[in-house]
Amino acid sequence: MLVGTALRMAGYSGDRVPAMQKRMIDALETIPGVKSVGFIDHIPLGGGGSTSDVFTDQTTNLRTSNAAASVQQFEVSPDYFHAANTSLLSGRSLSWDDGKDAPRVAVVNRLFALKVFGSVTDAIGRYYKVEDGTRVQVVGIAEDGKYYLLTEDPRPAMFLPFLQSPSSLTCLVVRSDRDPQQLAPEIRRRLRDIDPSLPLNIQTWTQGLDIALFPSHVATVALGVLGAMGAMLAITGIFGMAAYSVSKRLRELGIRIALGAKRTEVLQAALGRPLKLLTIGSASGLLLGVLASRLLAFIVYQATPRDPLVLGGVVIAMLLLGLLATWIPAQRALSVDPVILLRDE
Repeated sequence: MLVGTALRMAGYSGDRVPAMQKRMIDALETIPGVKSVGFIDHIPLGGGGSTSDVFTDQTTNLRTSNAAASVQQFEVSPDYFHAANTSLLSGRSLSWDDGKDAPRVAVVNRLFALKVFGSVTDAIGRYYKVEDGTRVQVVGIAEDGKYYLLTEDPRPAMFLPFLQSPSSLTCLVVRSDRDPQQLAPEIRRRLRDIDPSLPLNIQTWTQGLDIALFPSHVATVALGVLGAMGAMLAITGIFGMAAYSVSKRLRELGIRIALGAKRTEVLQAALGRPLKLLTIGSASGLLLGVLASRLLAFIVYQATPRDPLVLGGVVIAMLLLGLLATWIPAQRALSVDPVILLRDE
């Protein structure tokens, strides 16, 4: 279980910021049941974060047009990766020795290594430059993740030691097996003991994901309602078209029955056109669905574009609903009494 604690450290500046953050981490690590505590300046998927241009070590003209990549930037503590359950693919994590007087280092994600160095395996130990020209050495490679939106394309990211890049915005990630309802008051008490004026916002990782997924949930419900309304309109239209086609051809159908036509022949004559239009409409809907799949994947999290199971299921469902809508007009066509019909004519 992960618990996120966000706070802004008003009244702290300079060297007091990382020192205070270190005190908070140490205090939370002593809580029974807490496995690890990490710091990050912006919780991923929290709607914040900053981007920065990075350059290869050989670049001398640090213009934006010469940047090797525009990357997501985070300031983190050494234990953040363990607390957030982020795997390191190679190299080492950050350490408490990576202070402001130590050489500049960073952990980067896999996509960063590919974009800047062209290889993941050769990135460890290599240098790149940030916007102010500072050279930074890569000491670890982390797995790729989602940093701003769940629906975003993979993006490069770098994680800098918070002792080298202080940030007053503080998000503490606590990993524990304890019940969040029991752990949250203890976290609040420990932080209040350090500074009663600190504003706290405590939430579980699941609650944070619910907030990130809220737009997708709303979009999914809206699309579901629109889809149901569209299906109802389609069924109504198919039924009306089939009923109208049968009503206009009752005399012809009566003559066919009087001449000994089979049930299948009567059905084909009565419903051939509606079924043909239903097939054309289903094929057109399938094509439009494929074309709109990229937009759907952007709106709805984990919606797979061009999923054959989903697309095939929708087409089959609409065909079955269309056949059901033609059932009543079909029964009317089969129940035509040619004697009464011709007498009325």
